[in-house]
Amino acid sequence: MARSANLDAEELKMTREQYILATQQNSLPRTEHPQFYPVGIYGWRKRCLYFFVLLLLVTMIVNLAMTIWILKVMNFTVDGMGNLRVTKKGIRLEGISEFLLPLYVKEIQSRKDSPLVLQSDRNVTVNARNQMGQLTGQLTVGTEGAVFGHSVETPHIRAEPSQDLKLESPTRSLVMEAPRGVQVNAAAGDLKATCRKELHLQSTEGEIFLDADTIRLGNLPVGSFASSSSPSSSASRQTIYELCACPNGKLYLSPAGAGSTCQSSSNICLWS
Repeated sequence: MARSANLDAEELKMTREQYILATQQNSLPRTEHPQFYPVGIYGWRKRCLYFFVLLLLVTMIVNLAMTIWILKVMNFTVDGMGNLRVTKKGIRLEGISEFLLPLYVKEIQSRKDSPLVLQSDRNVTVNARNQMGQLTGQLTVGTEGAVFGHSVETPHIRAEPSQDLKLESPTRSLVMEAPRGVQVNAAAGDLKATCRKELHLQSTEGEIFLDADTIRLGNLPVGSFASSSSPSSSASRQTIYELCACPNGKLYLSPAGAGSTCQSSSNICLWS
């Protein structure tokens, strides 16, 4: 019994010494150096990153400077840019402007105290189209004047001072009509009407009135008396003629006599 008690005491003492030894080993500082792993971008990657950041910063600064310069040059404001102003009624353009592409507008109007000037190096063409896109009217201003593709309605047509006014239709007829009459006036020059085929002066309810100091009708055919033996000798001596008219309206001259000679020289109407 005593021996077994001694063995238990020795085992307990050994267990206690092992516990104290283990505790002391855990409490002693460790002499091993811990290993640290670097975290981040180093070397040529870091230099490339800094370069791209610097390049992005320079690009942003240049872009901001260019934007400010464009706003300054184009005169951008809250109402528009340059001579262009955006209003509630539309777009208002002040001063001189240049259009490089077609301009589509509903109405072009100038100020009340200034004219509207459209200028181009070549021709200025204004087209009017319907809802289907078909051309209904055209105005072309070139070096020789204005060319209209269809009919034109206007209360007044005049030329610039000291310039001639010419109305011409090269391939079609020229018609001027108005419900209350058409007035043609040349205050300081001549009035000339020429055509290739026929010139019609027609009045359905009134009369054609020619009022001038001198009225000249050139190149009128001259009739002769049917009983004249030597028409050539009589025509050479004749200086006064009578103005006659055929039933179809053709005018001709007849040698004047004591009475009317239109009937005796009316054979010219047979050839008209």
